[in-house]
Amino acid sequence: MNATRKHILDQIKVQGDLVRQLKAAKESKEKIENEVARLLALKAELGDDAAPTNQKFTLKTPKGTRDYAPQQMTLRQSVLDRIVQVFKRHGGEAIDTPVFELKEVLTGKYGEDSKLIYDLKDQGGEILSMRYDLTVPLARYLAMNKISSIKRYHIAKVYRRDNPAMTRGRYREFYQCDFDIAGLYDPMLADAECVKIVSEVLDTLDIGDYVIKLNHRQLLDGMFEACGVPASSFRAICSAVDKLDKSPWQDVRKEMVDEKGLDGDTADKIGQYVRLSGGAELVEQLLADEKLNAVPNAVKGLEGMQLLLKYCALFNLEQRISFDLSLARGLDYYTGVIYEGVLKGEQDQAASPAKTTQNGESSESESSGTVGSVAGGGRYDNLVGMFDPRGKAVPCVGVSIGVERIFSVLEARAAANKTKLRTNDVEVFVASAHKGLHEQRLRVLNQLWAAGIKAEHSLKLNPKLLAQLQHCEEHQIPLAIVLGDDELSQGLVKLREVTTRKESNVPLTDLSAEIRRRLPL
Repeated sequence: MNATRKHILDQIKVQGDLVRQLKAAKESKEKIENEVARLLALKAELGDDAAPTNQKFTLKTPKGTRDYAPQQMTLRQSVLDRIVQVFKRHGGEAIDTPVFELKEVLTGKYGEDSKLIYDLKDQGGEILSMRYDLTVPLARYLAMNKISSIKRYHIAKVYRRDNPAMTRGRYREFYQCDFDIAGLYDPMLADAECVKIVSEVLDTLDIGDYVIKLNHRQLLDGMFEACGVPASSFRAICSAVDKLDKSPWQDVRKEMVDEKGLDGDTADKIGQYVRLSGGAELVEQLLADEKLNAVPNAVKGLEGMQLLLKYCALFNLEQRISFDLSLARGLDYYTGVIYEGVLKGEQDQAASPAKTTQNGESSESESSGTVGSVAGGGRYDNLVGMFDPRGKAVPCVGVSIGVERIFSVLEARAAANKTKLRTNDVEVFVASAHKGLHEQRLRVLNQLWAAGIKAEHSLKLNPKLLAQLQHCEEHQIPLAIVLGDDELSQGLVKLREVTTRKESNVPLTDLSAEIRRRLPL
């Protein structure tokens, strides 16, 4: 036995003893799982020969992931199909990128969230990481292929080493649905269209009342400057402000002062602004603010918001949007407009503290509480240039739909209503009334499949007729063909409507046309 192998075996023994001690002490499940993972990693270093032949597997999905049953997949596919319809309506073209990227592509793009990136082991000399979102891979794709304009959509899984909250649709592996407009265009035209896309998606999914919060990164930076925040602390303070949708102001202020080192008076000045929300009238009020008026960034941001709100009004979005100064979106790559779609829910002050409108009163939309962000995005004009060898910038703006949160809401609704979704698309079931007709079933099936009709039959030679018809009812198959010797001798079959149980004889030669006639368009 070589020294390296002996050293690993010794580590395995020590680690195994630690796991047993933690279990005996009834430590937290997460702590035990972490130590078990280390034990398994050590065993993996020995290679396959170290695994005992009688090994018992822990049958569970990895933390922050889940399996999806047919009912859930049917619901998910329905949601994704409707989202794609909206994306295509706005001229979107689909692309796809690898599920992992070179680590250097992802590093430094996400601010404090960079710690959530999944890193992989060295693979043939390449240091790789799982993609954290679909935006940075898009920027790499545009720079690599020298593309200066595109309307693209991308629906794919991303990975984040986050603390999962499964019941609220927060996972470590999850889908994102992105729509982005890349290219040099006139101010706010593309930005307003992205806000409209968010509204259309949430309307078509009919998941409840919502508000789309809007803000501007230049305004945030200008506000921080006007309040006396050092430029080197802008991103850190922005990340703290971004937590206002989940934490009360006092907690955010405490983070700014105790953890980020901000002066208390400066934090209080920020607090006077970030608790404001409203509409075009709030923009006018802030444009008249002397402190903000003295900072060019703040003025540019406010003028941009003024134009965006005007275009949103032309899209009939006035009742759906809110100019909200607490919206920060902590990702480092945003440079202009930022927005977030939030579902409104029952009153829940702890989860979503009320903010203050420009007139000092509690805003109705916020005091009613929210149940979570379901879309977000913004403008990122400098990201593509970070990958281009010559630093050539391609202005971009985009939106990401938080479909996992939407799935959670719709799954909960279906469970509450005891809704059973149909999980297959079979249009007709080919049944036999008695024994010895399996070959004739195959001939009829072949005829239907050739005509493009979705059909199936029992995979038993001589199934009972009652069992076949019960299968149709259970799986909501609308039509059944019942084969019998008497009918077949005359070139006929019985066509049965499953819900009404009405039957009629149909010539085999006319079967496909008759099925098409009876099926809904």
